[in-house]
Formats: sequence, structure tokens, C-alpha cells
Amino acid sequence: MIDTSPLRVTTFRRMWIGNGASFFGFQFTAVAVPVQMFAITHSPFWVGLLGVAGLIPLLIFGLWGGAVADVVDRRRLLLASSALTWVVTLGLLAQAAVGARSPYLLLALTAVQSIGFAISSPARQSIIPRIVPTAMVPAANTLNYTTTTAGGVLGPLAAGVIMGVWSTGTGVEVAYAVDALLFTVTFWATWRLPPIPPIEHDDSGEKPTAGLRGIVTGLKFLVTQPVLLLSFGIDLIAMVFAMPRALFPAVAEERFGGGSAVGWLFSAIAIGSVLGGLTSGWISRIRRQGIALVVAVVGWGVAIALSGLADQLWLMIVLLAVAGAADLVSAVYRQTIMQTFAPDRLRGRLQGVFTVVVAGGPRLGDLRAGATADLTSVGASWVGGGFLAAALAVVLAFAFPALIRYRPVPEPADNAGR
Repeated sequence: MIDTSPLRVTTFRRMWIGNGASFFGFQFTAVAVPVQMFAITHSPFWVGLLGVAGLIPLLIFGLWGGAVADVVDRRRLLLASSALTWVVTLGLLAQAAVGARSPYLLLALTAVQSIGFAISSPARQSIIPRIVPTAMVPAANTLNYTTTTAGGVLGPLAAGVIMGVWSTGTGVEVAYAVDALLFTVTFWATWRLPPIPPIEHDDSGEKPTAGLRGIVTGLKFLVTQPVLLLSFGIDLIAMVFAMPRALFPAVAEERFGGGSAVGWLFSAIAIGSVLGGLTSGWISRIRRQGIALVVAVVGWGVAIALSGLADQLWLMIVLLAVAGAADLVSAVYRQTIMQTFAPDRLRGRLQGVFTVVVAGGPRLGDLRAGATADLTSVGASWVGGGFLAAALAVVLAFAFPALIRYRPVPEPADNAGR
């Protein structure tokens, strides 16, 4: 059973509630924006462009946000970036309410929203070890991941119900309003955090900076760790070539008549992740973590490809859920490898790179899926991408065997917490 002991820490409990409310609310926007874009343009390519609009700011501000998180008070940084995200959500609500119907405005708001996320994510993740005892950090991360994954299930389902009950126009307005309302809980939880200034470093050590030098220092460390680079690379393969998210609105309308089907499609992968998490006790007992990561990515690609062949909604959901379970396994091992290689003084910057990869990959996948669907067909983009991702993962693993040879080295007891 999941360890809930970190919830006894008042500060973490508030932050956990705020993060859960925020992620649940964001799922309404994550469904509403592509649905609104497809309703305006009737083009999967335009839906895929939403991924590009989110990716470019993420690449720039994810790295910079990670560097800043190592230098400034992380509470203040999180407050400022959360305020920006909140304003963008209100902007999405306003443009829907006035009937703007501008794809360019949707792209612009998506880009600004991505800036807020890129800055806040490294700070939010770096705060956890500062507000709970070291022994509780794994349990705290598990609670956060489980909550966000559950939000990834319930949020799109609820958004799908909204789209089924109301017309597309009214439905997206309600979805944006729900997100804006729930985000107030996150802002309150962040406001109640204590100050979290940088830890003073010894004069002989490297002093973090928020500028280019600080970013370069983190990247220099990264390129010396081939296993870490390969774990990032295999995740990019999985997301760029096999993420079918941009195709969900078109498939829901063309194969299943629209309505709540879009909510089920957006929820299916997260459903599998939740089920995978509930049955994940075996994950920590695997020593060949590199091989396990490769197998998980191959399983993700094959399951995605097979789901694209399904003509029944329930079968597509089941296969997407299988892919989600494989993605859960992949995410756990990638996060574990990153935490093993990242020293505390580089935590924000390495978390920034991790954010760029984890959040940027699916956005590139949106562009790839939408563009390929316009050039070929929705089915070819979905199925072909899944099988290609599985094949490329195998090629990467055998071309650079450092990943499949990787095993975690047990940390001596007297070095714990270094």
C-alpha cells in the first residue's frame, strides 16, 4: 500500500493538495484546447501545432527555470510562475466566452502557459526535499506522482462528460472555468509555503548562477553521464514517435461519434498508469533497470500501435491503458536514474533538463502525429508511429549498450544523504 507518512508534514500536505487540484484542473484545459482548435480548424495539423507552441518556450524557459531554482527563493519563483499560469487560464476562458475562434490566439496562449509551466516545474520538484525529511522523499514523490496520474484519469473523463453534455463552445468555456477555479487552491498552497532560499555552498565549491554559465555547468555534467543521456534519448523516441494525443479529437469524432469518447481517449493512458502504479511493488526489486527501461518503451510502442488498429472504443481504451502501464514503468526508472546521477547543487538544473525532455517529447509527438496524419491518414500516423518507436528503442539499446548494461550501485550506509 502507498506510504502516506509525508502527509503528516503540514507544509507538504498543503502543497500536495494544491498540486493535486492544479493538475486535475489542468486536465480540463488539456482537453478543451485541442478540442476547440479542432472545432475551429478541422485539421489534426493545427492540433499538432499546439505541441510546437508549447515546446519552444519549454526548451528555453525549462533550462533557465532550473538554473533560477538553484539561485533564488523557490517559493517566490513558484508564486510568480503560478500567477502567470493562472492569468493564461483566465485568458483562455475569456477568448472562449467572447467567441474569438482564432487558432493563432490559442497558439499564443498555449505558448505563454508553457512558459509558466517550464519555470514552475523545476522549482516545484526541487522544493520537496526541503520540506520533508530525507527518509520521506521517495514516499512524497510517490504520493505526488500517484495524485497527478489519478488527475490524468479523472480530469479528462470529467472534461469528456462536459463536452458530451454541452456543445463544444459551451463545453470549452466550462472546462476553462473549472481549471481557473481549481488553480486558486494551488496558489493558496504555494502562498502558505515557508521561504525556501538557496542552501549556502562552501566557498570552494561551484556557486550556482541563474545565467548562461549556470545552465552550461549543468549541461556539462549531463554530457558526462551516458546512461542519463540514453535514458533521456529513449524517452524522446517513445514520445515523439508514439504519442497519439493530437489524433484523439479526430478519432473520437470519426470513429466514435464524438461526445464523451474524447474524454475516454485522453484518460486511457493515465488509467493504465494508475493501475500500473497500484501493482508496482516489483519495480524496486529489478536490478537490470536499463533493460527494464528498454522493455517498457518497446511495450509502450507496440501497445500504442495495436490500439490504433482498434475499431471498438473499449478495446482502444484497454490497449492505451496497457501502454500507460508501460509508461509508468519507464517513468519510474528514468526518474530513479536521474536522481542517482544528480548532486544536490545541480538538482534544479538537471530537473530543468528533465522537465524539457519529459514535457517536450509529447509536444514534439503532437506535431509529428498531426503532420503525419495530414500527409497520410490518422491511422497510418498512429499505428506507424507506435511500431517505429518500438523499433528505434531496440536499435538505440544495442547501438549504445551502456543503457542495457546499467545496474544501480548500492550506496554505502555511511555515504547516505551525500
